[in-house]
Amino acid sequence: MKIFKEVEQHIIGILKRDLPNNLFYHGLHHTMDVLRSAELIGKDEKITDHEMLLLKISVLYHDAGFIKVYRNHEEVGCEMAKEDLPKFGFSLKEIESICGMIMATKIPQNPQSKLEYIIADADLEYLGTDDFERIGRTLFEEIKIYLGVEGERQWNIIQLNFLKKHHYYTSFCKRHRENKKQKHVQAIEKIVATYE
Repeated sequence: MKIFKEVEQHIIGILKRDLPNNLFYHGLHHTMDVLRSAELIGKDEKITDHEMLLLKISVLYHDAGFIKVYRNHEEVGCEMAKEDLPKFGFSLKEIESICGMIMATKIPQNPQSKLEYIIADADLEYLGTDDFERIGRTLFEEIKIYLGVEGERQWNIIQLNFLKKHHYYTSFCKRHRENKKQKHVQAIEKIVATYE
């Protein structure tokens, strides 16, 4: 995995230097969280070492585009991967697979393969964890700045709609995250019901 370490050093250096510091949700910490989730889910899905390498590289680039744009950052991350990864010896076919995974994290998610399912789930695994409220709060603070979301009321409605449309793709998240996610849905439904 020497190659992974080299790519990791390269891209993390860029993210540390160039990511805006008001990305309270999409900061470097998010990339590292998704990396841990992707490894966990990938092992559960019994992917090969080579698939794991491609998956982890995809995670490193999946939000790198935030250094340039907020909306459509996935396309920018994909361009960055296309530019950087040949220097590390990745083939065009491998880079195509990596770009497919980066694009699988774009909302609304539409993953098409096992590896795309894994990164899509890793990116939003927190929806079904005890960290949901804490992490959700950081996203709320961020989108107030970038997407002009006004207050709690609008945020709760957005969150509820998002959670109701979202579904997990991997058996790991279906087994370990779906029930907790449904509890979060019920809690927000109760709050939103008071708005009527």
